[in-house]
Amino acid sequence: MFNLDVLFSVGNIILFMAIFTRLSGLFTSAPLFSTYPIPAQIKVWLAATIAFILFPIVQANTSFVTPTSVPALTLILFKEFLIGYVIGYCANIMFAGIELGVNTFAIQMGISADQALNPTSGGNSPVITQAYTYLATMLFVTLGAHRWLFSAIYNSFKTLPAGYVFNFSPGLVEQVVIISGQIFSIGLGIAIPIFGVLFITDILLGFTSKMMPQMNIFMVSIPLKIYLGLLLSLIFMRPMAEYIAVLIEQFMTKIAVIF
Repeated sequence: MFNLDVLFSVGNIILFMAIFTRLSGLFTSAPLFSTYPIPAQIKVWLAATIAFILFPIVQANTSFVTPTSVPALTLILFKEFLIGYVIGYCANIMFAGIELGVNTFAIQMGISADQALNPTSGGNSPVITQAYTYLATMLFVTLGAHRWLFSAIYNSFKTLPAGYVFNFSPGLVEQVVIISGQIFSIGLGIAIPIFGVLFITDILLGFTSKMMPQMNIFMVSIPLKIYLGLLLSLIFMRPMAEYIAVLIEQFMTKIAVIF
């Protein structure tokens, strides 16, 4: 028979709050959970359900010390939220890099003004950027990367246990900074195939305007670059999907190693 006084003790309730807060941080910044308009009630109940599942495991493998003051409790909850947020942030860097790369060649195509509300970022972005974001999201779900995030959260309770211990080692901070810096390399990898062809097209159009001054090259270049950009997007769609799939595996592996 369960002893309800022990089960619902102050220490157990605060430990559950710590687990729930770490999961809330993950849902605040992680791809799929934070980048789509999922109702807040669903995310709260999902976080509470997962916290309920993790609670007995974390309780059996941690020496959690119950805080004795409100400032101490606030510090613990802030730390837990920060850990979950950093895990989701590291995974979301990949999506930010993809969006950066697609925006780059969308500007070169001349369709940067063709913007619509992007539910993944909450702002406006070119429609072609949203198409690539949806592609990355489908690959993220297909590869089961969301399960890797939950695995990283579970393992983080071993490397960064709940409580007063705030051991963000220099190595961990360094790895997070390195992952953050990869947004530019990801964006370059996404943009360079199409951007390079469009850039060469601009150079050739410039030579053409010099050789044929009577030709209105501006009116020719606009539809030509849009057509060429869309054609290249279709041609490179499969290589891009394979590249994004490799990125997802690499990022999830790095997050698993860090946490």
